[in-house]
Amino acid sequence: MSPARASTPGKREWVIKGARPLGGEPADILVRDEVIAAIGDGASAPGAKEIAAAGLIALPGLVDLHTHLREPGREDAETVETGTAAAALGGFTAVHAMANTDPVADTAGVAEQVWRLGQQAGHCDVQPVGAVTAGLAGQRLAELGAMADSAAGVRVFSDDGRCVSDALLMRRALEYVKAFGGVIAQHAQEPRLTEGAQMNEGELSGRLGLTGWPAVAEEAVIARDCLLAAHVGSALHVCHVSTAGSVDLIRWAKAKGWPVTAEVTPHHLLLTDELAATYDPVFKVNPPLRTAADAAALAAGLADGTIDCVATDHAPHPVEDKETEWSAAAFGMTGLETALRVVQQAMVDPGRLDWAQVADRMSARPAAIGRLRGHGRPLAAGSPANLVLYDPAARQLVDPAAHASRSRNTPFARMMLPGRVIATFLRGRPTVLDGKLA
Repeated sequence: MSPARASTPGKREWVIKGARPLGGEPADILVRDEVIAAIGDGASAPGAKEIAAAGLIALPGLVDLHTHLREPGREDAETVETGTAAAALGGFTAVHAMANTDPVADTAGVAEQVWRLGQQAGHCDVQPVGAVTAGLAGQRLAELGAMADSAAGVRVFSDDGRCVSDALLMRRALEYVKAFGGVIAQHAQEPRLTEGAQMNEGELSGRLGLTGWPAVAEEAVIARDCLLAAHVGSALHVCHVSTAGSVDLIRWAKAKGWPVTAEVTPHHLLLTDELAATYDPVFKVNPPLRTAADAAALAAGLADGTIDCVATDHAPHPVEDKETEWSAAAFGMTGLETALRVVQQAMVDPGRLDWAQVADRMSARPAAIGRLRGHGRPLAAGSPANLVLYDPAARQLVDPAAHASRSRNTPFARMMLPGRVIATFLRGRPTVLDGKLA
């Protein structure tokens, strides 16, 4: 990246020289104030700051539907400040902050607190996800309408970390949010089938002596909830799909035209349950890593559009919660700073997705599912200047110590991954330049 030159007083202008929008032909991109002013050869403005971007891919700013920022309550693991800094370094301009904080985001007040903390941090937009049930207890609905009407404008609701296992309560939630165009994001896990579960159920779990987590525990809930969504005519989103059977069920529901969407995490695309043989709790996650056949089915589902998007399920934990024996360790992995790199390795480099499809799965579709305005828009004149510049030719070892996240529980530590985020722009303002926070 070349040094930036002074801009015209009173204007915020950048010229990105020679980037490849969506991996296509090189073009110059003129950013003026909060929007993309022009794209094409010769797009320029006298005195604008310049970025030499030859060889870089330009993508719309990434949107994560599934981020745990931990604040309020678990600031030892992550804060909105550190989590959104990690997001910007990963190319994200918006994240959806899950509700399992302390206190739980089950009221308008807590949702607005998270939203305002995101505004104060300024690294990316933070859209709170409201809880479906009060206290995530699965007993009664939370204040869905009040959260929807709040300044935060909550539209996605999830008890993620816990399944809304009561079918009647799930139906009522779907009915309630239908009135204002909301969506219920389900953590598909039948609790009675996963009591004490530690890893994917199979031959390996038996050999390792770890309680198995059967695929049917996920698939049974997905099947039920697809039927409920069809019955109510309300939007269902399935979080962190992990099994081949789940992909088949979602494909079936979509073939019927039912209002069902789904996400897959980067780690479920690239990693498998064989890693549990190390007994390293960094590989302990909910839902668990599955088989190579499951990972292949997930990749195929993402490629053909059955799975709508990639979501990180960024789940930071302090060292003491992960560096312990497997059975006592917390479930979860960080993912914001490595997501695009993992998608390149798992999907782009093998030819399963091109860069335009990456933009669709990591920006356009998650923004649409999350009802986000101003994000996921095409790279075109007049669109908000939310964009990321990415070097697909770079290769670097993943170093958790260099991450902005407060936690270090990445399963990709010391792994060589392709790609590097060079710059991230949020409404025309750089949040990352030359791979560092601006």
